Amino acid sequence: MPEPDMSVWTGRVDMADGPRALRWHQMVKPLTPRCRPGLVLIGFACDEGVRRNGGRIGARDGPRAIRAALANLAWHQECPVYDAGDVRCDDGDMERAQSRLAEVVATAITAGHRPLVLGGGHETAWGTFQGITAAKPKAAVGVINIDAHFDLRADNPGNSGTPFYQIAKWYEKHGQPFRYLCLGVAEPSNTSAIFDRALQLGVDWVTDRNCHYLLSDAVLKRILAFLQTADLLHVSIDLDVLPGKTMPAVSAPAARGVPLEYLESLLELVLHNGRVASVELVELNPLHDIDGQGARVAAWLANHVALQFH
Repeated sequence: MPEPDMSVWTGRVDMADGPRALRWHQMVKPLTPRCRPGLVLIGFACDEGVRRNGGRIGARDGPRAIRAALANLAWHQECPVYDAGDVRCDDGDMERAQSRLAEVVATAITAGHRPLVLGGGHETAWGTFQGITAAKPKAAVGVINIDAHFDLRADNPGNSGTPFYQIAKWYEKHGQPFRYLCLGVAEPSNTSAIFDRALQLGVDWVTDRNCHYLLSDAVLKRILAFLQTADLLHVSIDLDVLPGKTMPAVSAPAARGVPLEYLESLLELVLHNGRVASVELVELNPLHDIDGQGARVAAWLANHVALQFH
């Protein structure tokens, strides 16, 4: 396990309000082998995939920015939360970093924890998925990607646009159907070739235009049906699914996007299912943030996941 930098966990202390006036920075502990099961924050400080994909680099600093924004939020968790530190990619060897991330995720799941992986570019997903399948090799794992992009590029070597194609190839190699649901797809941000590949691979998706404040009956039925196809779920949240005015701090801000309120209700639906093995929150780029707005939204989502992810 990497060594966590606990110096980021600082903030206000409300001593006059007693023992229930707690904040994240007072409660998050370093992960050790003796910790009882809880939520584990795992950072993936990497944007090599974004660089390879021609995007705006800076997501490697996302994990620290999310932790810093989380630190001062009020504590309402029932389960313990631990910090497992960051898997770093400082040498451009993204594939090795993804393998190390997989090891950390697998170790956490095997110990009974629920990982919340903080990216990093969306290349994070390939590492997280490998960790889930290493820990649970007999489970049928389904992937729910909440994202403006399918990330089904066939580029070689891999990048931030290839993780779910790499996962599709893993399914093919292991003789399993590709279980992939993408929610929030922006049609102008995905070429016809990518839509063709999604059809060929049997992907199910819902466009951003059909993601409303309230889940329609048709969308709800599709999501619930997908949940029944898997033993375990890998939930990936790409922050660029949000409207650009809500989330400016990404490589590719959305012109339209999916409202935060919709994302909130969607996460509640999926996380209450009880089959989620790991959640990841990716693509925060502090270099393009505006007054910390993006980091605060990402921290709000991380806090919301922590409240639902049991």
